[in-house]
Amino acid sequence: MSGKKDVLHVGIDLGTSRSAICASNGERHVVESWVGWPVDMVARKVVKKPVVFGHEALENRPMLDLHRPLERGLIKEGSPKAEAAVRELLAHLIEKAGGAGKTVQAVVGVPAEAMRVSRQHLRNAVKGVADALLLVSEPFAVAYGMDALLHTMIIDIGAGTSDFCVMNGRYPTDDDQRTLTHAGDTVDEQLGLQIRARHPDANFSIHMVREWKERNSFVGEPKEPVFVEAPVRGKPTRLEVTAEMRKACESLVGPLAETMLDLLSRVDPEYQQRVRNNVVLAGGGSQIPGLAAALERALEEVGGGRVRSVEDPVFAGASGSLAIAADAPEGDWERLAG
Repeated sequence: MSGKKDVLHVGIDLGTSRSAICASNGERHVVESWVGWPVDMVARKVVKKPVVFGHEALENRPMLDLHRPLERGLIKEGSPKAEAAVRELLAHLIEKAGGAGKTVQAVVGVPAEAMRVSRQHLRNAVKGVADALLLVSEPFAVAYGMDALLHTMIIDIGAGTSDFCVMNGRYPTDDDQRTLTHAGDTVDEQLGLQIRARHPDANFSIHMVREWKERNSFVGEPKEPVFVEAPVRGKPTRLEVTAEMRKACESLVGPLAETMLDLLSRVDPEYQQRVRNNVVLAGGGSQIPGLAAALERALEEVGGGRVRSVEDPVFAGASGSLAIAADAPEGDWERLAG
């Protein structure tokens, strides 16, 4: 029994943009998915840490070997440094959650596509950080945490991927799930290109574009003009980007609606109405004002439906993964010791 008390269950949402952890001891933490190592002796003296994470890594990026190790929700192929960065990120999250000296059993939520093509990379990254691993798809983790296990569609819109899952009261199969690479990063790229086309003399980075989107994103009619500030020929200048913001954000609607309707068409006919009325948006993209309403309009062509957003987009995946960890039978765990 004393050994059992030393087991810490953790649920981790390993995201392209942000990663979150929820632990059985009540700890909850989130960090931006950036990892950086000081590039030389001077940098080590300045940052005073062997490795830096999240916002601190971004702030100090000129002196770091900086990595955003997940690309489209997967560990970057052919990059040992990316795998090392994921391992450091997971170790950092588990340490913050109080995992030092404990037997750690981790449920890690990943994009549905990663379940098939990147499982070994993820296993290698977790080995040495946790003692047992269970990989689940991110939308399934969200559904499990909400106890939305029957006649529900989860659409988890992250930075690297948008993941879909229809819950039928059992573990989802490949046929129940989809992964799109049209997600938050795509919006950032399009927004940056459109602003640069309209304001060619403005000087800005993708990090600035991402912040502008997170503060000002919307779908549909704007409530007010969107202004941002960037240097133009070295002078801080206020730029109006309302049309560009709308166009970039609305680029999500078509792919999301098309995939949502395709998955719905594959649900047993007698259950389609229930699923149409129980579509749940998760992930950072779920918070874009007007997106849920736009997807509801897309459902009108098949009889109408209801789309709502999760209450806690930051921790919905991690808390769902923790719920899975608490319930998972021994035979579901992959042991990583040795």
